[in-house]
Amino acid sequence: MTAQTAYDKAKAEGRAALVGYLPAGFPTREGSIDALKTMVDAGCDVIEIGLPYTDPMMDGPVIQDAVHQALVGGARVADVFATVEAVAATGVPTLVMTYWNPVDHYGVDRFARDLASAGGAGLITPDLTPEEGGAWLAASDEHGLDRVFLVALSSTDERIEKITGVSRGFVYAASLMGVTGDRSAVDTGAPRLVERTRAFIEKGGAPLPVGLGLGVGTGAQAAEVAGFADGVIVGSAFVRRLLEAPDLASGLTGLRALTEELAAGVRGGR
Repeated sequence: MTAQTAYDKAKAEGRAALVGYLPAGFPTREGSIDALKTMVDAGCDVIEIGLPYTDPMMDGPVIQDAVHQALVGGARVADVFATVEAVAATGVPTLVMTYWNPVDHYGVDRFARDLASAGGAGLITPDLTPEEGGAWLAASDEHGLDRVFLVALSSTDERIEKITGVSRGFVYAASLMGVTGDRSAVDTGAPRLVERTRAFIEKGGAPLPVGLGLGVGTGAQAAEVAGFADGVIVGSAFVRRLLEAPDLASGLTGLRALTEELAAGVRGGR
């Protein structure tokens, strides 16, 4: 199942899709699988699994802390694929969010092949530009994978047009300048960024959803974003629930409550 399938299903229900992120291997390999399955059961329509990386330059302190714990715990690429396989078995589109270096080091075609074999829907690549992504464009075509590129408030019209032209699954609109992390309010430029991105998608003629992320952490914020975007992407708020929990069981309880709150928000935002 592609990510767009889940977006289309949500749209048919008159709402935005809820997209949830956690790093593989956090707090443990099995713990991350339990957490992600909890998020699916509580209302996430699409799952992003972070590939732990030693230099997470775009991630804020919350996700950096979780990634560090995963790496200290021995998380490797093989664990990412195992996590993808377990979560994708629920029937929810499951993508890997990763910096490009680990994919390049692993081998682009090999990574695409193993991701597809695990049931993964595709990749979200925050630091890869279309100009440098030729090998990935070819591999994703070969293995039928989504390729999700990012647009930001600073993106020029030329950049947005290029990114929407090569993306598949959805386009990731980053609503904040800087690193990831939940915020007290959604950036005021976010609706305009989604509007600009949709204009180029319509110009290209191929329907493609726009998911908005970086900063959403409450049901009220989810409802606000669902009023103008096709998907609401949440990461740091989920990670924080696990980081601050005294044990995994408590963390899963908190994770379920937050997911249900956010799921109610996306259902009330249209």
